[in-house]
Amino acid sequence: MLGTLRRRRDDQPLRFKRGVYILPSLFTVGNLFCGYACVVYSTRGDFDTAAVLIGVAMVLDTLDGFFARLTRSSSAFGVELDSLADVVSFGLAPAILAFTWGLWPLRRLGWAAGFISVAAAAMRLARFNIQTSTVTDKRYFAGMPSPAAASVIASTVYLYPWGLQDPRAAAPALAMVLVPAFLMVSTIRFRSIKAIDVGWRRSYFALFVAAVVLALIASHPRVALVVLSYAYVVSAFVVLAYTRLRRRPLTPPPPTTT
Repeated sequence: MLGTLRRRRDDQPLRFKRGVYILPSLFTVGNLFCGYACVVYSTRGDFDTAAVLIGVAMVLDTLDGFFARLTRSSSAFGVELDSLADVVSFGLAPAILAFTWGLWPLRRLGWAAGFISVAAAAMRLARFNIQTSTVTDKRYFAGMPSPAAASVIASTVYLYPWGLQDPRAAAPALAMVLVPAFLMVSTIRFRSIKAIDVGWRRSYFALFVAAVVLALIASHPRVALVVLSYAYVVSAFVVLAYTRLRRRPLTPPPPTTT
């Protein structure tokens, strides 16, 4: 009798209160708010706060997907709302931040580079939405994810929040905006952080690595965040080079005789 009751309880799906199902959308709205606030603080010249807000938006963007899967409340409305919020937080906000921080001395060239970044983020998100159901290998993204591209700008600004005033100093900042934009619309594969397998699961090695990363961020946040952001960019090229070298034949084919 007791075993039958336990089996019935185990077979029943996990149920939540109705209010829980709106939780993922609340995180998405919070993500959208951070993107809007980043634009406001950028125009005020408070680059420290603006850069941090992009980081908060990244955390909220992760949480909305996590709770959507946990509560099994994914919907077409939630997917569209999430994409629109990401365009603001990881497309428009980083572009405005980059322009007000260091691209404005370049005048038209500076705001044109910012627009390219916004357009690339919008295209990247649109492509991700239509390819979600057809992607078989969930370990990789086709193109750089827009939050990772935004983190390159945000971490750089956070490292040097005083801004750039001279056009000669602002010229190298174009690469900070245009390179991630190109990578977003490219087909270069970027590894999904959630799908990385560091091995040694029984020894909780992945948890230990996460603790080390958190300790580094807590002790030296400005340097650690820049290193993490740029290391993710470089990792894609390392994987690409390794894949091509692995596919290359080790020995030349035998000569053909006529």
